Amino acid sequence: MTDLVDAVLAACDRWPDHPALSSAPPGHRWSSSGRRPRVETLTYAELGSRIRATAAGLRAQGLEAGERVLFSVRPGRDAVILALGVVHAGGTVVFADPGAGEALFRARTALAGPRWVAAESLLYLASTQLLRPLARRRGIDLPDYARIVPDARHLFVGPRLPGVPRRAVPVRGLSTRPPAPGAPRPARAEEALIVFTSGTTEAPRAVVHTRASLGAGLGDIAAAAMRPGQRVLTDQLMVSIPALIAGAHWTMPPPGLDPGAQPRAFVPLLDDADVLFAAPAAMDAILRELEGRPAPRLETVVLGGAPVLRPLLERIRATFPAAGIRAVYGMTELLPVAIADGAEKLARSEADGDWVGRLVPGVVARIDDGELVLDGPSRATYLGEPDAGEVRTGDLARLDGDGLTLLGRKKDMFIRGTQNVYPGLYEPVIASLPGVREAVLTGVPDDIGDDRLVLLIVPDEAPPASLDPRHPLACTVARALPGLVDAGVLPDVVFVSPELPRSGRSRKLDRREVARLVAGELSRTSGETQ
Repeated sequence: MTDLVDAVLAACDRWPDHPALSSAPPGHRWSSSGRRPRVETLTYAELGSRIRATAAGLRAQGLEAGERVLFSVRPGRDAVILALGVVHAGGTVVFADPGAGEALFRARTALAGPRWVAAESLLYLASTQLLRPLARRRGIDLPDYARIVPDARHLFVGPRLPGVPRRAVPVRGLSTRPPAPGAPRPARAEEALIVFTSGTTEAPRAVVHTRASLGAGLGDIAAAAMRPGQRVLTDQLMVSIPALIAGAHWTMPPPGLDPGAQPRAFVPLLDDADVLFAAPAAMDAILRELEGRPAPRLETVVLGGAPVLRPLLERIRATFPAAGIRAVYGMTELLPVAIADGAEKLARSEADGDWVGRLVPGVVARIDDGELVLDGPSRATYLGEPDAGEVRTGDLARLDGDGLTLLGRKKDMFIRGTQNVYPGLYEPVIASLPGVREAVLTGVPDDIGDDRLVLLIVPDEAPPASLDPRHPLACTVARALPGLVDAGVLPDVVFVSPELPRSGRSRKLDRREVARLVAGELSRTSGETQ
């Protein structure tokens, strides 16, 4: 089985003089004017040297095999080198999102039990007693990074600022130590990455990947979508590491440059790219920005993170006619599951479901009462839970040999005319639009047996007091959906909601209550207009 870091370092040794990683220098501020940012480039030899030296520096600071590092560093050169250095030293990266809120962040930290904390110096500063109230007023409930883990060892990225613990170690200083000969070699079965996926403050849940499970999954993406020397544009670690394994040249957008929210500033970066990875909502924003003008020439467009539907595929093909399209279906617990060629996906009828491609080698799939159940070398386990030996996806599916078609989520389906609408195929796409925190589609039966399709969205900011069809985000989302989802799934009404109804100890979405609330609101507004 492939070891994650061994695969990256093998590429560093095989192509030492090739460019490996280009990124904006620390402190760079991107501009919305369309000017290209200044970039710094590491060769594969330099990247490999820094990963090895960082691992050696961490060991010298006392990091021991199996220790966990709470990791709150934005994507960037330092973050990549530090994360791979931690794993190479035998440690585990625990990805921690400070935007989750202090209570949930503390619950997740308690479950993971880290011994180390790695964060940007700005986070240490912003979480001080003086500035935390200001962060709260801006909607960010930060934990105190200097004290979140008692007796922790601290690493920081960036300049030393107030709030950074006195004995914290600068990450840049780690890579100055040469690797010691005969350094211990971690086992492939050792854990390498912990990612929190769901849960509440009472019961947080996290996925645990080993060096081998990550190596297997990311190696499959590298083999399917990338080749040596290609320039790959993305800020997603789960796509960029495959680029490095393949010997490609990974280009990172400047920090904070979200293609979905700032497509005008992002599009000029395409001129220097061969491969683009994007989530569907970000791809939609890029295509809209390119309307009416020549598009850069791309060799491959890789899509993932949400279902990839026909309207978006057709627009990509029209804008980038020479580009191959790869749609990756997977989940945090097992990535990838299947990879679809865009042309083959377009050749199939969506009336039969969402064809997501052919299973990658090693993935074992079965159908249990309509539900897709998976296993394979890239499968993760859950932190603190017995290994179930497989992943129950919650997706309804059909297998035709090694071809996989999704049919929606269990028990969720509406009828519009002759079309069966599976909301689980579309909700992730809608929820990934800028400004949208959550999205749910529901059907309200009419007098002839069809369903009136209604979309509820919860905004990131400025939630209304009650269901509101006139909220600015309702109009924004309604305008964004044509060309992103099937025409037959465009909602009749879009409501912005302060929250989505949930039930039970697990706080599961209560779709029955969603339908009841929507039906009541439609009835009320209809009565007011009569």
